[in-house]
Amino acid sequence: MHSLREGFVHPPFDYETELLEAIRMGDENKAMDTMRRINEKEGAVLASYPLRSKKNALIASCTLFTRAIIKGGVDPETAFQLSDSLILQIEKFGDMDRLLQFEYEMLVQFIAVMKREKEVLTYSHIVNLSIYYIREHIFQELTLLGIASHVGVNPSYLSSRFKQETGSALTSFINERKVEESKHFLLYTNQPISEIAFLFKFCSQSYYTQLFKKITGMTPKQFRQRSGAAGS
Repeated sequence: MHSLREGFVHPPFDYETELLEAIRMGDENKAMDTMRRINEKEGAVLASYPLRSKKNALIASCTLFTRAIIKGGVDPETAFQLSDSLILQIEKFGDMDRLLQFEYEMLVQFIAVMKREKEVLTYSHIVNLSIYYIREHIFQELTLLGIASHVGVNPSYLSSRFKQETGSALTSFINERKVEESKHFLLYTNQPISEIAFLFKFCSQSYYTQLFKKITGMTPKQFRQRSGAAGS
């Protein structure tokens, strides 16, 4: 009743439905446009303090976005890992402006995962399964032994077959994939490079930077600056 008296309302249900459907389809432009329309309206008060209220709202959105990408076909464990990581980040922020900005960054991250799910693979069944596994566990530490165990083949056989079909060693493919995925976060979010390195389970920011430069010819910071994206 207090929220109603103060003029705070929840966003129209059709807006929310439209946003979740855009996420499920991996439509970043539509999702961003819908979120902007939602944020033009006053938000409900979910705690006594504005900062805590906004954090609660973002955590609730994170839960909805997680369900949306699972509905779109993303492996639940991948979706929940991303959700857990984002909620931990939400709790770290101490100012409202950063939270407001992070809401859009969070949306971009869910869209990125959803887009990856829609890629079509044309390799053998074993190699396809391996790539699907890498795709679904991109935010985890990935090893040849673990992937071979999941696929159900000998590690040496998988290594040879993977290199033969894709032209890349499995470890190189994993590193290249993680670096490629991380570019999206460098371009469309303001997350510090250290947080991006942590998200993709690199052992350290320096190792991530070294690997990024080896693969792309520039450091993550240089890539972000040359692209005119968010600051490091």
